[in-house]
Amino acid sequence: MSKWKKIDFSKIKQLRLRKPDIKKWKWETFRLDRLKQIKLKKPDLTKLKALNFASVKEIIQAQRQKMSDKDFSAWDIGSVFLRTFKLLSNFFYIILLLVFFLGAGLGFGYLASQVESVKVPSKAKLVKEVNTLTRISQINYSNGSLISKIDTDLLRTPVKSDAISDNVKKAVIATEDENFKEHQGVVPKAVFRATIGSLLGVGESSGGSTLTQQLIKQQILGDDPTFKRKTKEIIYALALERYMSKDDILTDYLNVSPFGRNNKGQNIAGVEEAARGIFNVSAKQLTVPQAAYIAGLPQSPIAYSPYRADGRFKSKEDLALGLKRAQNVLYNMYRTGVLSKEDYESYRKYDISKDFRQPETAQSQTHDFLYYSAMEEAQKAMYQYLIKRDKVSSQDLKNDTTKEAYQKLAEQELRLGGYTVKTTINQKVYAAMQTAVQQHGGSLDDGTGRVEVGNVLLNNETGAVIGFIGGRDYETNQNNHAFDTARSPGSSIKPILAYGPAIDQGIMGSASIVSNYPTTYSSGQKILHVGDEGTTMMTLQEALNKSWNIPAFWTYQTLLEKGVDVQSYMEKMGYSIPEYNIESLPLGGGVETTVAQQSNGYQTIANGGVYQPYYMIEQITASDGTVVYKHESKPVTVYSKAAASIMSDLLKGPISSGDTTTFKSKLGAINSGLANADWTGKTGTTENYSDVWLVLSTPQVTLSGWAGHDDNTSLASMTGYNNNAQYMAQLVNAINQADPNVLGTNRRFGLDGSVIKAEVLKSTGLKPATVNVNGRSVSLDGDKVTSYWAKNGPGDTTYKFAIGGTDSDYQKAWASILGSR
Repeated sequence: MSKWKKIDFSKIKQLRLRKPDIKKWKWETFRLDRLKQIKLKKPDLTKLKALNFASVKEIIQAQRQKMSDKDFSAWDIGSVFLRTFKLLSNFFYIILLLVFFLGAGLGFGYLASQVESVKVPSKAKLVKEVNTLTRISQINYSNGSLISKIDTDLLRTPVKSDAISDNVKKAVIATEDENFKEHQGVVPKAVFRATIGSLLGVGESSGGSTLTQQLIKQQILGDDPTFKRKTKEIIYALALERYMSKDDILTDYLNVSPFGRNNKGQNIAGVEEAARGIFNVSAKQLTVPQAAYIAGLPQSPIAYSPYRADGRFKSKEDLALGLKRAQNVLYNMYRTGVLSKEDYESYRKYDISKDFRQPETAQSQTHDFLYYSAMEEAQKAMYQYLIKRDKVSSQDLKNDTTKEAYQKLAEQELRLGGYTVKTTINQKVYAAMQTAVQQHGGSLDDGTGRVEVGNVLLNNETGAVIGFIGGRDYETNQNNHAFDTARSPGSSIKPILAYGPAIDQGIMGSASIVSNYPTTYSSGQKILHVGDEGTTMMTLQEALNKSWNIPAFWTYQTLLEKGVDVQSYMEKMGYSIPEYNIESLPLGGGVETTVAQQSNGYQTIANGGVYQPYYMIEQITASDGTVVYKHESKPVTVYSKAAASIMSDLLKGPISSGDTTTFKSKLGAINSGLANADWTGKTGTTENYSDVWLVLSTPQVTLSGWAGHDDNTSLASMTGYNNNAQYMAQLVNAINQADPNVLGTNRRFGLDGSVIKAEVLKSTGLKPATVNVNGRSVSLDGDKVTSYWAKNGPGDTTYKFAIGGTDSDYQKAWASILGSR
């Protein structure tokens, strides 16, 4: 015992035993000869042996005399804490387990609900869709004549199973679906993973899809990431495994899968084109290393392909991606027992790059504005069809990945699906328009450089694009000035943004007076019109004919003061204007629009105030004759019929007066009968003459025209007045010669029956009345004219009888009126 008393019990702590060792330490029975069971480090073992105790219990008893009750209480508390912590941790694990099973239950419930909603296709239909390979689609004119076949940029040569090397079949199975021969179309654990992932909102992984599922996805369902599509994929895969043999499924997969690019930079699909385009051999002749390289391509065809888009080899760094992928395929073949150890070691040392075909140049097919414009519109139409077909919700489309997947699928469908796209383009009219711009586009050139042009011809009643001109020469300038180039509309926006809403709201009539006295913006900058500071009061008709700026400014300010929602008018017609408080907005400041959009604005006026969005695709028909898309009219009433008819009547003035354009006289010199058609329209010129516009309408069509430079440099001052007028006259004549029924020259505009007709004073645009002028009553009367109103009708003449003007302006105006009496 005396030896024991010399030992400090605290030295036990120096051992720093681990928790597992403490558990093994049985305080009542543990003997020193069992120390090795604790697996202590050698220094600790040495220290314990030096104690020479018979048991740990004896150590505790020996030291108890030196330890206080407080020490033992602390020991007991620590022990309780450890036991409590263990209990809580066990409880936590139980909770996690319960949550897991709950999630699994919900996941399978969700999967079951989705499965129940899927209708399994018949054997004939499913097999037909899977076996359907690329068909050439085409774009037609409105009369059914061919515009062009749609470029597929995809080479595919389907082959039968016996024409495909077993090497590539084994390589694909080992890499993409090693259990292909055993499963029934899907792998259950992959289904469960996708279900839980979708339920928890972490997205659906494409990993784990079988070859059968990948075939279904490529041929039928596309690649959007919604769980609804994944459910269909699973159900269809299970069905296909019952309908087709494993070898047929594998053969179809190898015939449809994308394999990147060939040595000409062309996109290729199917193992035969891959074999010939990369190694210059048939699919039957593929060696193991070649088969391994090809089998690795479908995972990321463009990234792993050895060729760039122009057919040249990629850089050494980029080539390494595909070569590494091929090595992985070889390893998968060895891992799954397809290759022996010796063969694997031999093949992986083989330099497959020496088998690549040398780059060549592919012949490219050229197109023009019509092909690309029609394709762009057709893709939008196909997109609408696909999301409707697949019942994709608006919530799903908020996911950018889903939206992009369907946009990509729409393009793929068009290029590879064998569709016939029928456009609204009149073949004769379109050809005549192209000839006209080639022959007469030079009349636009004014010494400032080659002037570009854009024109769009719309049917007023439907919004159909009958013809257009994207530019003077597609080969030298690919900017589509008809649909893509957005420029300031200048004064051509006035009838749409200022005068149209004012008439529609009953703020002004056709004979209303507007102020054209000199004025400034709030900044103090003068509002000029081709250098002119302004004149006096004038009629609305005169303001339109000469396109004065100050009247449009005052009209728009009046709309804002009265709280008129101008933005609503513009948005109904498809205009996108970021800021509506810009003072120069009615003059075109702060507005940028395309020729097609501006055509739509005037189409709305000419069509009785009803906006019909322009469109170019009439319908899309599948190879079996099924119409998958047909344009649906979606008219929007913008102005009342009365307001539109009044505005159309007023817009005859700018064309017939010749104040801002010589179009009518130029057309009369070419075709006098055509010049007598009921033309309405408006010109527009932006500051510094960088843009000139002329928009024309008959009751049947609207033809808009823009001319300018792509770099916004100025035109000559008379280009709009003379040059563009001459060009547009030649264009109108060419259209009429191509199809005399298109322009509707035998139809006339007329005032709608709802128009309010009233006699008003010519001097004030309002009814005769007694007016207090400078403190004296004046009974005002005089010459009268008929004024047309869409709403309210004219009121009695007041002191401030006009639209706009300052107190000083009215002093001058009344002096003029009373002086003339």
